[in-house]
Amino acid sequence: MIYRIDNCRGSECRSSSAYRGAAAVIAMSVCLAQATGALAGDDLSLAEAVTLAIAIGDPTVTRFVEATNALEELAIADSQLPDPQLSLGLINWPTNSFDFEQEPMTQVKVGVRQQFPRGGTLEATRLRRLSESAVQRAAAALQERRIIRDTRAAWLEIYYWQRARGSVRESREAVRELVGVIERSFATGLQNNQDLLRAELELSLLDDRALDIERQIERRKSDLARFIGPVANTTPLSADLPALPPFPSLTQMLESIVRHPALMMEQARIDIGARNVDIAKAQYRPGFSVDLSYGVRGADRADFGSVMLLVDIPLFTGQRQDRRLKAAQHNRVSAEMDRAARLLEFKQALEKTHADWSRSNERVALYERVVLQRSASNAAAALAGYQNRVTDFAELIRSRLVHLDTELKRHRLEIDRALAHSRLLFIAGEDR
Repeated sequence: MIYRIDNCRGSECRSSSAYRGAAAVIAMSVCLAQATGALAGDDLSLAEAVTLAIAIGDPTVTRFVEATNALEELAIADSQLPDPQLSLGLINWPTNSFDFEQEPMTQVKVGVRQQFPRGGTLEATRLRRLSESAVQRAAAALQERRIIRDTRAAWLEIYYWQRARGSVRESREAVRELVGVIERSFATGLQNNQDLLRAELELSLLDDRALDIERQIERRKSDLARFIGPVANTTPLSADLPALPPFPSLTQMLESIVRHPALMMEQARIDIGARNVDIAKAQYRPGFSVDLSYGVRGADRADFGSVMLLVDIPLFTGQRQDRRLKAAQHNRVSAEMDRAARLLEFKQALEKTHADWSRSNERVALYERVVLQRSASNAAAALAGYQNRVTDFAELIRSRLVHLDTELKRHRLEIDRALAHSRLLFIAGEDR
């Protein structure tokens, strides 16, 4: 379930609130069932991990959704007139006899007063609440984008360290076989003790490297379990690095970045500031109350009816209304500057991330086309030279470690490229 940013207003928000809640529960249940069923007996792919993370539902997203619903309800409540006031009293009651019919002005009075706020305060308050709900709605969409990005990052990191584990195991096996050869040669007097000790040292260092890789895998699985639960620890990852969804061109992303949830939040805060300015301007207009009352008298005397109009007169505005209006205007400008700064940050991040992705593409191609092949050839040449007693043992071990580091660097570049791709999707958005 992806919580989208829409523009529901008024009755549309009210009528769809309950429906959205039920639809969200159904959608989450269906997605969770599909994702869990897809994982039964299979490896965990990156797409399945993302689907499962969304289906499970993050508490932060739920918090933002509930806050949105609460503010939409408040938008309705705050746009209503204040409750009328009922007054009941005894007027001009004689205290010498307490006789209701003794004095002509004695009466039992019942009244109703209704207050009408200043200007368009109620409508401006309703719009402010809807803008506040838009902030929470955008925050929910932003959190879901973060969940997708962070889930992919955790999955990709696990994938990298598992590939690194395989490369280290292969190198360890090669060094272990070399140790066996050296031990047999040493027993026959054809090899010196220093080569054997150096080989055993390198074998121990590779064992330490393998232990550190296991630590990294466990840490990254903990990161992934934050979003998909215990499945991260019980289900192996797919063996192939998946292709992520495509993203638009850099020009298109720069043009559409204003629709990013983070910037939609800032725009909603600007709308809140504008509504606060409207409310502050409304305080210059008079508010009024209408008071209707009916007085009952005894001794067949005529009853009294009264109508009163009470008006607020904002005469001295210099230290109250003027100050509040200036404060609201300053806050609105501040929100506009926050959005401008956030837009610059996103554009900078987009350009940097796109550059990272482009250069990672070039570096991966270079490693696959040239560097990895040359490191393998160098290791093979060093082994042949050592067997022919042309190259010493230190050069052989160094060539093996260089080849291992080259493989790990190639794996790291592939993951860095995928991570940059994922960050571009976080900024540009994707159709799910």
